[in-house]
Amino acid sequence: MIPILKKELNSFFSTPIGYLVIGVFLAMNGLFLWVFKGDFNILDAGFADLNNFFFIVPWFLLFLIPAITMRSFSDEIRLGTIEILKTKPITDWQIVLGKYFGALVLIILALIPTIIYAFSIHNLGGEIGSLDVGSTVGSYIGLLFLASTFTSIGLFTSTLSNNQIVAFILAVIICFFMFYGFEAFAEFNLVDGIQNLGMKAHFNSISRGVIDTRDLVYFISTTVFFLFLTRFKLEQE
Repeated sequence: MIPILKKELNSFFSTPIGYLVIGVFLAMNGLFLWVFKGDFNILDAGFADLNNFFFIVPWFLLFLIPAITMRSFSDEIRLGTIEILKTKPITDWQIVLGKYFGALVLIILALIPTIIYAFSIHNLGGEIGSLDVGSTVGSYIGLLFLASTFTSIGLFTSTLSNNQIVAFILAVIICFFMFYGFEAFAEFNLVDGIQNLGMKAHFNSISRGVIDTRDLVYFISTTVFFLFLTRFKLEQE
């Protein structure tokens, strides 16, 4: 698994792709939160919190992560190197997990610089320390679980086509539905509690600073489910 993980990271950073993805992600967050005037601007909000950041960042991740994972298996299938990879003395699970953690590490590297936002709010607030640390830490934990689930979905869709664009579009659609689709259905009041089937409700729950085992079980089980689907599809190649 480790050699696959290293190979994935090397492929990201041996070309401008990895740096470009991280740079665009940080630039978009910075512009919306600190430069552009509007509802998301932290300086205009008048509150010492990062709620605006944690509101918009899942939507950025919804596009960022499929862009990272779209080539994971689609390129291997298109170039025929998937057969070579499967003949090596590694299991299908090691291949899947190596690519999964390779993409997840890149996403974590993109999120780490955003911690400076928390330090900025901490020092810019009316009173030093006015930032709700519990809620902020909970929101970052929620982002990690959200990113892990998005990554497993993106990895799965990359096995469905040898075309990166198709894999990207499928990942965005599924991630969007899993994140917001059930929340939209809940507005029609057709089924009580249907929003709990979506990621947004569980992400919001963790963001309050209270780690509920039901939220953790949801994210972990959804991630494992899509990883199983990825392995199953890999076996068919």
